[in-house]
Amino acid sequence: MIYVGLTGWGDHPDVYSPGSKQKDKLVDYSAHFPIVELDSSFYAVQPERNISKWIRETPDNFQFVVKAYQGMTGHQRGENPFETREEMFEAYRLSVRPLKEAGKLAMVLLQFPPWFDCQKDHVDEIREIIAELQEFDLAIEFRHQSWYADSMKEKTLEFLREHGLIHSVCDEPQAGDGSIPLVPESSRKDKVLLRLHGRNVHGWLNPGNAEKWREVRYLYDYNREELEEISRAVKRLERQAEQVYVIFNNNSGGHAAGDAKQFQELNGLHFEGLSPKQLDLFEGGF
Repeated sequence: MIYVGLTGWGDHPDVYSPGSKQKDKLVDYSAHFPIVELDSSFYAVQPERNISKWIRETPDNFQFVVKAYQGMTGHQRGENPFETREEMFEAYRLSVRPLKEAGKLAMVLLQFPPWFDCQKDHVDEIREIIAELQEFDLAIEFRHQSWYADSMKEKTLEFLREHGLIHSVCDEPQAGDGSIPLVPESSRKDKVLLRLHGRNVHGWLNPGNAEKWREVRYLYDYNREELEEISRAVKRLERQAEQVYVIFNNNSGGHAAGDAKQFQELNGLHFEGLSPKQLDLFEGGF
């Protein structure tokens, strides 16, 4: 089964009902897509009231790919609000656990930074993190090319297999050490994740100032030929894993929703059990 969704639900105007308010956006979003990547959990451990609200607002079979908190994966900017590492992990577990209990947690995504290269200390760090989060399905996304060097690629995949980790496959600009190639290989038989970051090489290398780096980095609109190429990779992944989660993250220019819809059309995908506020806003557009 192939599932398609976007990163976040708050910045995709094409999927909102006319006159929708901020509080309605997740309901509108879940009328179009069966999964979403929860990225607010990267910036702050989410309070229980937020998680409970999102559980209530989404259909029974809706799934969240929840991004790991930045302090857990080496991205921390500014002061860490937690006094100890143990406190940080416990807070995160308590935050995410209700999603698992509701049957709406697809996986927790551990995305490591571009400087997190393939070395023993970093492998040991991954082991420590997965020990803290062992109650969840965990996906690993690398951003440094060394993990996929000719001499290391099979060892990287074998490490993921041995530890029961989900491989986060990426389509992203090929821009040196701080980017990885598209490697359509699943490390588990049940789940695999594919995240589509666009192919804006210039933006990847020159992300701009700290406040607006996302606007540059993920500014990209996939064309039909590229989506067909991605479709072939997804079909390969589908032969290896029962569930393929495809997340479009190229939304700097608002392209993610349209590209995701076109991808669905190319692959004849139709999702059951969406929110009842389904609108045919995309009719005739593709």
